[in-house]
Amino acid sequence: MRVRSLTLVAASAALLAPTTPPAATVPDRPAEEPAAPTAATVPHRPRKEPAARREGDVRAADLLAKARGCVPVSRGRYRPDAGRPATIPVCGLRGAVFWKSDMDIDCDGRPTRRCNRRTDPWFSPAAASAQSDGRRLNAERLPYIVLPAPSRLWNHRAHGLGGGSVAAVVYRGRVQYAVVGDTGPRDIIGEASYATARRLGIPADPRAGGTRSGVTYIVFEHSKVRHIENQAAAVAEGERLARQLVHGDSPRP
Repeated sequence: MRVRSLTLVAASAALLAPTTPPAATVPDRPAEEPAAPTAATVPHRPRKEPAARREGDVRAADLLAKARGCVPVSRGRYRPDAGRPATIPVCGLRGAVFWKSDMDIDCDGRPTRRCNRRTDPWFSPAAASAQSDGRRLNAERLPYIVLPAPSRLWNHRAHGLGGGSVAAVVYRGRVQYAVVGDTGPRDIIGEASYATARRLGIPADPRAGGTRSGVTYIVFEHSKVRHIENQAAAVAEGERLARQLVHGDSPRP
Protein backbone atom coordinates (compact mmCIF):
# COMPACT_ATOMS: atom_id res chain seq x y z
CA MET A 1 0.00 0.00 0.00
CA ARG A 2 1.36 3.38 -0.93
CA VAL A 3 2.00 6.13 1.63
CA ARG A 4 2.40 9.40 -0.22
CA SER A 5 0.69 12.47 -1.72
CA LEU A 6 -0.85 11.95 -5.17
CA THR A 7 -0.57 14.27 -8.19
CA LEU A 8 -2.23 14.17 -11.61
CA VAL A 9 -0.67 14.34 -15.09
CA ALA A 10 -2.14 14.63 -18.59
CA ALA A 11 -1.00 14.24 -22.22
CA SER A 12 -2.33 15.18 -25.67
CA ALA A 13 -1.66 14.32 -29.35
CA ALA A 14 -2.70 15.52 -32.84
CA LEU A 15 -3.20 13.72 -36.17
CA LEU A 16 -3.00 15.19 -39.72
CA ALA A 17 -5.11 13.68 -42.54
CA PRO A 18 -4.05 13.56 -46.23
CA THR A 19 -5.69 15.84 -48.78
CA THR A 20 -8.15 14.23 -51.25
CA PRO A 21 -7.46 15.07 -54.95
CA PRO A 22 -10.44 16.35 -57.02
CA ALA A 23 -12.55 13.77 -58.86
CA ALA A 24 -12.40 13.59 -62.67
CA THR A 25 -15.37 14.89 -64.75
CA VAL A 26 -17.64 12.18 -66.20
CA PRO A 27 -19.00 12.89 -69.75
CA ASP A 28 -22.75 13.28 -70.42
CA ARG A 29 -23.52 14.32 -66.81
CA PRO A 30 -25.33 17.57 -66.07
CA ALA A 31 -22.89 20.29 -64.98
CA GLU A 32 -24.62 20.67 -61.62
CA GLU A 33 -24.20 16.97 -60.76
CA PRO A 34 -20.57 16.16 -59.82
CA ALA A 35 -19.07 12.83 -60.81
CA ALA A 36 -19.02 10.13 -58.15
CA PRO A 37 -15.50 9.43 -56.84
CA THR A 38 -13.99 6.08 -57.75
CA ALA A 39 -11.39 3.88 -56.10
CA ALA A 40 -8.84 5.24 -58.59
CA THR A 41 -9.48 8.91 -57.70
CA VAL A 42 -9.97 8.69 -53.92
CA PRO A 43 -7.11 7.44 -51.69
CA HIS A 44 -7.95 4.83 -49.09
CA ARG A 45 -8.72 6.24 -45.64
CA PRO A 46 -9.26 3.93 -42.69
CA ARG A 47 -12.54 4.92 -41.05
CA LYS A 48 -12.45 5.59 -37.34
CA GLU A 49 -15.38 3.76 -35.79
CA PRO A 50 -16.93 4.79 -32.47
CA ALA A 51 -16.27 2.52 -29.54
CA ALA A 52 -18.65 -0.43 -29.64
CA ARG A 53 -21.16 -0.83 -26.82
CA ARG A 54 -22.95 -4.15 -26.69
CA GLU A 55 -26.63 -4.16 -25.86
CA GLY A 56 -27.15 -4.86 -22.20
CA ASP A 57 -23.82 -3.46 -20.97
CA VAL A 58 -24.09 -1.80 -17.57
CA ARG A 59 -23.18 1.88 -17.34
CA ALA A 60 -21.12 3.44 -14.57
CA ALA A 61 -24.23 5.35 -13.45
CA ASP A 62 -26.16 2.07 -13.11
CA LEU A 63 -23.56 0.66 -10.74
CA LEU A 64 -23.21 3.88 -8.74
CA ALA A 65 -26.98 3.95 -8.27
CA LYS A 66 -26.69 0.56 -6.54
CA ALA A 67 -23.83 1.82 -4.38
CA ARG A 68 -25.77 4.68 -2.78
CA GLY A 69 -25.81 4.68 0.98
CA CYS A 70 -24.08 1.98 2.98
CA VAL A 71 -25.04 -1.06 5.00
CA PRO A 72 -21.69 -1.78 6.69
CA VAL A 73 -20.31 -5.31 6.65
CA SER A 74 -16.98 -4.28 8.21
CA ARG A 75 -16.78 -3.81 11.98
CA GLY A 76 -15.05 -0.48 11.59
CA ARG A 77 -13.51 1.82 9.01
CA TYR A 78 -10.34 1.74 6.93
CA ARG A 79 -7.71 4.39 6.26
CA PRO A 80 -7.04 5.44 2.65
CA ASP A 81 -3.33 5.78 3.52
CA ALA A 82 -1.15 5.40 6.60
CA GLY A 83 -1.51 8.40 8.88
CA ARG A 84 -4.86 9.49 7.48
CA PRO A 85 -8.16 9.16 9.41
CA ALA A 86 -10.13 5.91 9.19
CA THR A 87 -13.25 6.97 7.27
CA ILE A 88 -13.99 4.15 4.79
CA PRO A 89 -16.44 1.33 5.61
CA VAL A 90 -16.92 -1.80 3.53
CA CYS A 91 -20.61 -1.90 2.56
CA GLY A 92 -22.88 -4.75 1.57
CA LEU A 93 -25.09 -5.32 -1.47
CA ARG A 94 -27.02 -8.41 -2.45
CA GLY A 95 -24.24 -10.65 -3.76
CA ALA A 96 -21.47 -8.03 -3.56
CA VAL A 97 -19.53 -5.68 -1.31
CA PHE A 98 -18.27 -2.20 -2.13
CA TRP A 99 -16.30 0.75 -0.80
CA LYS A 100 -15.52 4.27 -1.99
CA SER A 101 -12.00 5.54 -1.57
CA ASP A 102 -8.84 6.72 -3.26
CA MET A 103 -6.64 4.71 -5.60
CA ASP A 104 -2.96 4.07 -4.96
CA ILE A 105 -0.93 2.33 -7.66
CA ASP A 106 0.19 -1.26 -7.12
CA CYS A 107 3.10 -2.41 -9.32
CA ASP A 108 3.93 -5.60 -7.41
CA GLY A 109 4.52 -8.86 -9.24
CA ARG A 110 6.52 -9.56 -12.37
CA PRO A 111 9.13 -6.85 -13.15
CA THR A 112 8.30 -4.96 -16.35
CA ARG A 113 9.43 -1.77 -18.04
CA ARG A 114 7.05 0.40 -15.99
CA CYS A 115 6.86 -1.72 -12.84
CA ASN A 116 10.22 -2.49 -11.22
CA ARG A 117 12.47 -1.41 -8.37
CA ARG A 118 13.73 1.60 -10.32
CA THR A 119 10.31 3.02 -11.17
CA ASP A 120 8.61 2.06 -7.90
CA PRO A 121 10.42 2.39 -4.54
CA TRP A 122 7.70 0.20 -2.94
CA PHE A 123 8.01 -2.53 -5.58
CA SER A 124 7.76 -6.16 -4.42
CA PRO A 125 8.12 -9.11 -6.82
CA ALA A 126 5.85 -11.19 -4.58
CA ALA A 127 2.16 -10.50 -5.23
CA ALA A 128 -0.40 -12.44 -3.20
CA SER A 129 -1.70 -14.27 -6.28
CA ALA A 130 0.12 -15.98 -9.13
CA GLN A 131 -0.93 -16.85 -12.66
CA SER A 132 -2.16 -20.31 -13.58
CA ASP A 133 1.36 -21.11 -14.87
CA GLY A 134 2.93 -20.13 -11.54
CA ARG A 135 4.46 -16.85 -12.74
CA ARG A 136 3.80 -13.61 -10.87
CA LEU A 137 1.04 -11.27 -12.02
CA ASN A 138 1.88 -8.51 -14.50
CA ALA A 139 0.57 -5.30 -12.91
CA GLU A 140 1.40 -3.30 -16.02
CA ARG A 141 -0.98 -5.37 -18.16
CA LEU A 142 -3.50 -7.03 -15.84
CA PRO A 143 -6.26 -4.97 -14.19
CA TYR A 144 -6.47 -6.12 -10.58
CA ILE A 145 -7.38 -4.67 -7.20
CA VAL A 146 -5.96 -5.11 -3.71
CA LEU A 147 -7.96 -6.29 -0.69
CA PRO A 148 -6.92 -5.55 2.89
CA ALA A 149 -5.57 -8.60 4.69
CA PRO A 150 -8.14 -10.42 6.87
CA SER A 151 -8.52 -8.97 10.35
CA ARG A 152 -11.08 -8.39 13.09
CA LEU A 153 -12.03 -5.27 11.15
CA TRP A 154 -13.20 -7.31 8.15
CA ASN A 155 -12.46 -10.72 6.69
CA HIS A 156 -13.07 -10.85 2.95
CA ARG A 157 -12.95 -14.66 3.02
CA ALA A 158 -16.28 -14.70 4.87
CA HIS A 159 -17.81 -13.26 1.67
CA GLY A 160 -16.23 -15.82 -0.64
CA LEU A 161 -13.58 -13.37 -1.86
CA GLY A 162 -9.95 -14.09 -2.70
CA GLY A 163 -7.49 -14.23 -5.54
CA GLY A 164 -9.32 -14.29 -8.88
CA SER A 165 -12.58 -12.82 -7.54
CA VAL A 166 -14.19 -10.38 -9.98
CA ALA A 167 -14.60 -6.65 -9.37
CA ALA A 168 -16.05 -3.62 -11.14
CA VAL A 169 -14.08 -0.41 -10.56
CA VAL A 170 -15.92 2.83 -11.34
CA TYR A 171 -14.36 6.26 -11.84
CA ARG A 172 -15.69 9.37 -13.62
CA GLY A 173 -18.16 7.57 -15.83
CA ARG A 174 -15.91 4.63 -16.67
CA VAL A 175 -16.17 0.99 -15.60
CA GLN A 176 -13.17 -1.33 -15.53
CA TYR A 177 -13.63 -5.01 -14.72
CA ALA A 178 -10.74 -6.50 -12.78
CA VAL A 179 -9.77 -9.41 -10.54
CA VAL A 180 -8.57 -9.51 -6.97
CA GLY A 181 -4.81 -9.93 -7.32
CA ASP A 182 -3.11 -8.88 -4.11
CA THR A 183 -3.60 -8.17 -0.41
CA GLY A 184 -2.45 -5.12 1.53
CA PRO A 185 -2.22 -3.86 5.13
CA ARG A 186 -5.02 -4.81 7.51
CA ASP A 187 -6.19 -1.23 8.14
CA ILE A 188 -5.78 0.41 4.69
CA ILE A 189 -7.98 0.15 1.60
CA GLY A 190 -7.98 1.63 -1.92
CA GLU A 191 -5.30 0.23 -4.22
CA ALA A 192 -5.24 -1.23 -7.73
CA SER A 193 -2.73 -2.25 -10.38
CA TYR A 194 -1.00 0.01 -12.86
CA ALA A 195 -3.23 -1.41 -15.63
CA THR A 196 -6.46 -0.69 -13.72
CA ALA A 197 -5.52 2.95 -13.19
CA ARG A 198 -4.39 3.47 -16.76
CA ARG A 199 -7.60 2.06 -18.25
CA LEU A 200 -9.69 4.32 -16.00
CA GLY A 201 -7.77 7.43 -17.04
CA ILE A 202 -6.06 7.74 -13.64
CA PRO A 203 -2.35 8.68 -13.66
CA ALA A 204 -0.58 5.33 -13.25
CA ASP A 205 2.92 6.40 -12.22
CA PRO A 206 3.68 4.28 -9.12
CA ARG A 207 5.59 7.17 -7.49
CA ALA A 208 3.16 10.05 -7.96
CA GLY A 209 0.07 8.66 -9.69
CA GLY A 210 -3.34 7.64 -8.43
CA THR A 211 -6.18 9.79 -7.18
CA ARG A 212 -7.17 10.91 -3.70
CA SER A 213 -10.90 10.16 -4.01
CA GLY A 214 -13.82 9.29 -6.28
CA VAL A 215 -13.21 5.57 -6.92
CA THR A 216 -15.91 2.96 -6.24
CA TYR A 217 -14.83 -0.67 -5.91
CA ILE A 218 -17.57 -3.33 -6.24
CA VAL A 219 -16.46 -6.93 -5.64
CA PHE A 220 -18.82 -9.80 -6.43
CA GLU A 221 -19.15 -12.44 -3.72
CA HIS A 222 -18.33 -16.08 -4.54
CA SER A 223 -17.06 -15.09 -8.00
CA LYS A 224 -13.84 -16.39 -9.54
CA VAL A 225 -12.19 -16.69 -12.93
CA ARG A 226 -10.43 -19.98 -13.56
CA HIS A 227 -7.22 -18.39 -14.88
CA ILE A 228 -6.56 -15.16 -13.00
CA GLU A 229 -4.53 -13.72 -15.92
CA ASN A 230 -7.42 -14.14 -18.39
CA GLN A 231 -8.74 -10.58 -18.62
CA ALA A 232 -11.34 -11.47 -21.26
CA ALA A 233 -12.88 -14.01 -18.88
CA ALA A 234 -12.91 -11.43 -16.05
CA VAL A 235 -14.68 -8.90 -18.27
CA ALA A 236 -17.28 -11.41 -19.44
CA GLU A 237 -18.00 -12.58 -15.90
CA GLY A 238 -17.96 -9.02 -14.56
CA GLU A 239 -20.48 -7.86 -17.13
CA ARG A 240 -22.75 -10.80 -16.34
CA LEU A 241 -22.64 -10.19 -12.61
CA ALA A 242 -23.05 -6.44 -13.02
CA ARG A 243 -26.19 -6.94 -15.11
CA GLN A 244 -27.62 -9.23 -12.44
CA LEU A 245 -26.78 -6.72 -9.72
CA VAL A 246 -28.36 -3.79 -11.55
CA HIS A 247 -31.50 -5.72 -12.52
CA GLY A 248 -32.05 -6.86 -8.93
CA ASP A 249 -31.11 -10.51 -9.31
CA SER A 250 -28.62 -12.17 -6.97
CA PRO A 251 -25.24 -12.70 -8.71
CA ARG A 252 -24.64 -15.81 -6.66
CA PRO A 253 -24.69 -19.13 -8.53
